[in-house]
Amino acid sequence: MAIIIRLDRVLADRKMQLNDLANIVGISNVNLSNLKTGKVKAIRFSTLGAICKALHCQPGELIEYEED
Repeated sequence: MAIIIRLDRVLADRKMQLNDLANIVGISNVNLSNLKTGKVKAIRFSTLGAICKALHCQPGELIEYEED
């Protein structure tokens, strides 16, 4: 199972920097960078909700599933 995080694409579409999103959401740049690069194993729904609110997007725009 491969879950792909598309945060970089959504940030580019919204013309927003990672640092700006981190400040809005209230999480560290390091944690957000780890999420962006797919180095995390889990994400809290509250964090996902805050990211979606800040980027005006749906969770499906941030997360995709690809079969191995």
